[in-house]
Amino acid sequence: MQVIGGLIVIIMLPLIAQQTKSASYVFTHFETSPESTGISSIPYAAILSLLLSHYSLYGYDAAAHLTEETKGADRAGPIAILSNIGIITVFGWAYNLALTFSIRDLDYLYNPNNETAGALVPAQIIYDAFQGRFNNSCGAIIFLSIIWVSFLFCGLSVTTAAARVVYALSRDKGIPFSPVWRKVDPQNKVPKNAVWFCATICMFLGLPMLKLDVVFTAIISISTVGWFGGYAVPILARFIMKEEKFKPGPFYLGKARRPICLVAFLWVCYTCSVFFLPTVYPLRLKTFNYAPIALGVCLTLIILWWFLDARKWFKGPVRNIDIPSDGNLSH
Repeated sequence: MQVIGGLIVIIMLPLIAQQTKSASYVFTHFETSPESTGISSIPYAAILSLLLSHYSLYGYDAAAHLTEETKGADRAGPIAILSNIGIITVFGWAYNLALTFSIRDLDYLYNPNNETAGALVPAQIIYDAFQGRFNNSCGAIIFLSIIWVSFLFCGLSVTTAAARVVYALSRDKGIPFSPVWRKVDPQNKVPKNAVWFCATICMFLGLPMLKLDVVFTAIISISTVGWFGGYAVPILARFIMKEEKFKPGPFYLGKARRPICLVAFLWVCYTCSVFFLPTVYPLRLKTFNYAPIALGVCLTLIILWWFLDARKWFKGPVRNIDIPSDGNLSH
């Protein structure tokens, strides 16, 4: 559904738009919209442009969280992750191009008096395309419905992956009430309690977004930093780990692993710092990026929890199988 819906929007939107931007405009023009954003610096705008591209890459690691339920996980896991990266890179790039080529009136996109109150630029682009071609917005509603359904399936997949993370942590007794969250439903063979736990958190996080746009921006930023920044830890550990202590599997980078890990770690640090930058000036309560504050609060609570309580009882991953001394599981 997500693939089919995405293809429909990507192919049809530029065809429906009466006025499309030229390739030179799309690939070489920098627009800061200082009247709406308060940003006039082109380098700063180029840095912020990283945000949208990373939103399209969000969630490709879901395959890694489901490897325990996959046959041949040592091969299927890396293949699934690399395949996801390739597919969503192409689709995300194509979707962004379809939107930018279909821009009708750039200044009107950020106008607070337009049909989307200047807050939903992609929706306004789609609305302008149908309104300009057919003088009717019914097609725009259909297109937006396709996108909303895709968001629904995306949310379901992310919730599923998050539930598996909760299940794995609770199995290792790493979170409060672990016996509840690691319980597997005997009929459906899934950690049902963990799924409902993650779904409930998502619903509570979504409620403030109905009233405050800044909450939506903060939650998106902090979730992306938490997701993407979390990979800095194993990447750095793999970079500094001595090779003789590492037992490679079927997917192995060999001598290329150190430069790849270094570039990846620096890239993670850079992208995470971008998500802490303000996207609108001047800074006010409604435009301030609260992601750094949210991250600071979360890290402070986690560190306090670790030193005051968790370090006394958490012993690390719990081994569920006995591995022979030769490492061979076949006998």
